[in-house]
Amino acid sequence: MLKIKQLKVNTDNKEILKGINLTINKNEVHVLMGPNGSGKSTLAQTLMGHPNYHVTDGEIIFEDKNLLELKSNERALSGLFLSFQYPSEVTGVSITNFLRTIYNKKNAVKLSPIKFREILQEKMSILGISQDFTSRYLNEGFSGGEKKKMEMLQMLIMEPKLAILDELDSGLDIDALKTVSEAVNYLRTTTNMSVLVITHYTRILNYIIPDFVHVIKDGVLVKSGGKELADELEQQGYAPFGE
Repeated sequence: MLKIKQLKVNTDNKEILKGINLTINKNEVHVLMGPNGSGKSTLAQTLMGHPNYHVTDGEIIFEDKNLLELKSNERALSGLFLSFQYPSEVTGVSITNFLRTIYNKKNAVKLSPIKFREILQEKMSILGISQDFTSRYLNEGFSGGEKKKMEMLQMLIMEPKLAILDELDSGLDIDALKTVSEAVNYLRTTTNMSVLVITHYTRILNYIIPDFVHVIKDGVLVKSGGKELADELEQQGYAPFGE
């Protein structure tokens, strides 16, 4: 589904990614772990086409398409989804209207508010979200946990082929972590979605079971393995993987 080859990326005239190679197949869960400043979020933003991150070498192929030739919105319509660490607040735009707009855009339809509400309620039930939630403005006044739920609700509406979850577990209590993980596992089961989880911690891997774990340091993937690699990191930290 996704093949990254010798990817090098600069931002602010500094090279952050220094030759990343990564392949993600259909219905796989990959976890990317590394210390602060290692390049985890840079990879996520580059995949979605953030203009502040400049690819200087390498390629990204997504379902036989050259991702680097696509704009951010075209990447989203192709099946990429990025869950942000810090989602923006959008005053004056209700969650319902926002989600109906992106659903209609993705599916090239014009569902009425009544018809879309049926779809929305089904997705909300997966996350245990109350009806009054969707009448609020997008992320305005939301707690950290509410913002994460909003991101997962958007993911359920979009049904992406590849979800990139950047620090999904940040600031979540155990109950909220279980809830957002259920949304990921639901789409894996019903749509064969692939997932790239970017995280510092292993606790989310109790709920979203990885096929592969990768360690990134100083812009390079230094080791890959299974879930046991995450357990090794939990016990030893990143020091054994070099400077």
